[in-house]
Amino acid sequence: MDIAGKVVAITGASSGIGEASARWLAREGAHVVVGARRTDRLEALVQQIREAGGEASARRLDVTSRDDVRAFVELAVERYGRLDVLVNNAGLMPLSPMERLLVDEWERMIDVNLKGVLYGIAAALPVFRAQGGGQIVNVSSIADRRIVPTAAVYSGTKYAVRAISEGLRQEIGGAIRVTLVSPGATESELASTISDPELKRRVVDEYRSDLLPAEAIARAIGFAIGQPRDVDVNEIVVRPTAQAY
Repeated sequence: MDIAGKVVAITGASSGIGEASARWLAREGAHVVVGARRTDRLEALVQQIREAGGEASARRLDVTSRDDVRAFVELAVERYGRLDVLVNNAGLMPLSPMERLLVDEWERMIDVNLKGVLYGIAAALPVFRAQGGGQIVNVSSIADRRIVPTAAVYSGTKYAVRAISEGLRQEIGGAIRVTLVSPGATESELASTISDPELKRRVVDEYRSDLLPAEAIARAIGFAIGQPRDVDVNEIVVRPTAQAY
């Protein structure tokens, strides 16, 4: 596994898959740069990684701000001299029936789940071009291939990330790799963004009862990152064994 010494920037790293990925990759010898809005959690994460012998840096990051994302990538380059991997992980999942017309929540999902990924790509590609290589890992969801009631807009953002990932892969070629990781039900705080208490309870009880640990997705991300330069793992779908859909 070619991970040790790589510089990996991770968005949405204050909890869930992002936090688990930072910890796992740091244990494997990567230099991780973590970003999220909750700086107290980032600072604690960096301290714990360093105490365990790893290398980590942090910056407050709002992925809905193009300038913020650009500065986040620039921090990695300034601190470590390069950026090998950008993991676009930040995401929201405020599920709701479309007839409730929660347009503000729709817009927030589009801003974070879709535009945040695009801003990450826009910030990282010039760096990768200049240094002759790199990798973009977009964390999606099995909602990028299966739609269920209340998840139409969420799925729409994830379908878009899947399309963008494949289109970018075909366009970019050469030494820049593109990977899409689509988790099934995984331990995270995604359900906390659902504003309807009854729907939140149902999602937690019915749809998220058999959960993967977040580290399972971290290992999948690590597998894609750790391949030789001439191997591009394009898509990884990871579900709990008990999850049928």
